[in-house]
Amino acid sequence: MSQRSELQENNAGGLWRETFRQFEDIKANGPSSVGSDLCLHGFSHVYGLPEHADGLQLKDTRASEPYRLYNLDVFAYELFSRLGLYGSVPLLVAHKPDRTLGLFWLNASETFVNVYYSPSDQQGDQSPLLKKRRKQPQTDVRWLSESGVIDCTVLLGPGPKHLFSQYAQLTGYQALPPLFSLGYHQSRWNYKNEADVKAVDAGFDLHDIPYDVIWLDIEHTDGKRYFTWDPALFPDPAGLQRHLEKKKRKLVVISDPHIKVDPDWSLYCEAKDGGHFVKSREGQIYRGSCWPGESCYLDFSNPDTRAWYSRCYSLDKYKGSTASLFIWNDMNEPSVFDGPEQTMPKDAVHHGGWEHRELHNLYGFHQHMATFEGLLTRSGGSERPFVLSRSFYAGSQRFGAVWTGDNVASWEYLKISVPMLLSLSVAGIGFCGADVGGFVKDPEPELLVRWYQAAALQPFFRGHSTIVSKRREPWLFGEEVTSAIRTVIEQRYCLLPYWYTLFHQAHTAGLPPLRPLWVEFPSEEITFTVDKQYMIGEALLACPVTGPGVKEIRVLLPGSGEVWYDVHSAEAFKGGSNVVLPVTLDTVPVFQRGGSVVCRSAGSGSCAADFQWLPLSITVALNSQGEAEGELYLDDGHSFSYRDRKAFSLRRFTMLSGRLLCRPASKEGTFDCDTVVQSVTFFGLKRKPSTVIVRVSAGAGDTAAAFQFTETCCTLTVNNLNLRVTADWEIQIG
Repeated sequence: MSQRSELQENNAGGLWRETFRQFEDIKANGPSSVGSDLCLHGFSHVYGLPEHADGLQLKDTRASEPYRLYNLDVFAYELFSRLGLYGSVPLLVAHKPDRTLGLFWLNASETFVNVYYSPSDQQGDQSPLLKKRRKQPQTDVRWLSESGVIDCTVLLGPGPKHLFSQYAQLTGYQALPPLFSLGYHQSRWNYKNEADVKAVDAGFDLHDIPYDVIWLDIEHTDGKRYFTWDPALFPDPAGLQRHLEKKKRKLVVISDPHIKVDPDWSLYCEAKDGGHFVKSREGQIYRGSCWPGESCYLDFSNPDTRAWYSRCYSLDKYKGSTASLFIWNDMNEPSVFDGPEQTMPKDAVHHGGWEHRELHNLYGFHQHMATFEGLLTRSGGSERPFVLSRSFYAGSQRFGAVWTGDNVASWEYLKISVPMLLSLSVAGIGFCGADVGGFVKDPEPELLVRWYQAAALQPFFRGHSTIVSKRREPWLFGEEVTSAIRTVIEQRYCLLPYWYTLFHQAHTAGLPPLRPLWVEFPSEEITFTVDKQYMIGEALLACPVTGPGVKEIRVLLPGSGEVWYDVHSAEAFKGGSNVVLPVTLDTVPVFQRGGSVVCRSAGSGSCAADFQWLPLSITVALNSQGEAEGELYLDDGHSFSYRDRKAFSLRRFTMLSGRLLCRPASKEGTFDCDTVVQSVTFFGLKRKPSTVIVRVSAGAGDTAAAFQFTETCCTLTVNNLNLRVTADWEIQIG
């Protein structure tokens, strides 16, 4: 008798069983797996495969666990672990000086990936003959998935930016976020009631700290029934949203995928009668435990269920909601408190008879999709949604943002947030962030300040904390802390024109706003293992301080022919070297790359809408040839008019032969606005000019401009310009 026959005979009805603790997994189709081994010749650095709390470069797994891709709810997750977290992107990126290559393994079942690096030299006998026969480095990658088919795409680059474009063409481009969502978000599990929300909102105004969104966790609902409001704590939710909207601010509420079993609740009955729940292997509605107690789980793999769920977000159905309410999908791995590994059993059954094991890593992706569609439909397709999801898969970038889940208020978690976000960015998830201060426990003031400084230089910027933590609004730790936090939040808002332009690039070219150094310096091997600092677009290099009591910090400034400028002091540094900088609690090391142009808002405001139409201050950082180039993207910040009516403007600033030109960067684009350039600062100008002439193409000839030149840092500033950014003009330095 064959081994297969023996196993089938020993299992009732021919079903194959596997036991995990008290759980039994019945494999109706028998055990299966698919796998593939690939050899990457010449490569010794590979990245990607989020989500893991680990370094940017993937480690050799010979002597340890493989990287696991299996979405799980993991509270206060272990650091430097290959175990699965909340989301999975089965994209591995390999890089060497002359080639970037990607492997995309399209399989949503539990997946393990082993990485084996081979040394670049022959081991053992080092005779003269063998020394001449140096072995080429290689990396072997072994994929193993529980079920499904082999569907592997090789992305050929050859450069990092080619690869990002190819991957975006395959899985989708980053959604262009509404501008407000790039501002600061204030969250907590939980703000108690409407008065509490209004008091926190007023606190930001009182302390002159801009912010855009306040968030409500599960306690805002009526007994953990999503799409409802606690009638005692939030009796007038629409009025609360209108109160915030008057200040051009938004409200975000949580909406999880589990539905409380309650025969008296119309939404539960509607979902049950519509066949919208996942079933057990016996064909009954699957029930598991989560925040409301006994719950059923929506089957988002079913297009009809997604359409029904999307309709739940309509203004007439979601009572108490307004157009300024946005959504947070949590617990969507899915989290099942009494399930195996705190998730859904693999033998649960989805629409079409598919077992959960086949679709597991897609569960949160499909909820994210349905929520995005719900908000899109709510506005008649005119307004950009904002949806944050904890769980994700390849392509989740099309629907909004993700974050790194239940982190801890410790220096170690602040440090690991940088490589975690870089790994997400490399894998196409560009709108990503980590909870400021750590979700679990209470941060000391220094840690809180350093976390705000780091997070202000990352795409998604939200402070969040657990229900048992102490309150940590920015003004609760004394004036020194408040002032430091205010400064970095203001700097974030001033940099929104640059961030928004980067998200336009992500949306159109697949380029992540956050980039490992090797993306911008692909031939410099010294950058291949760096994950404590990173590039924000092409122009800015950030090296957040992530340790306690730090008095000085070492920063790698890549590029032997490059010039780098400290954005605060304008001091110039040569590339291709490490520099040691003294730091204080107020220091945030950021450098602008020579050859770049960065636009900032000049002035102050209370939210992104205030900053949107402020005058601009442009910084032109000259390279060693005295040249620079950069772009600015503009649209209304909230609608799809940029796509449907070409209502956008893409401007290019070019510095060449002592002339700064402002010209259109695209033949398309009909967006016009009154935004003006107020000042231009030039870094790295070798000598004081005799004249500065401003010439407006459609204007009244040349105008001599007043300027200031600082010899100590070779900086020229031209103020009081009032040049429309959508018009053509130039500045000639004589």
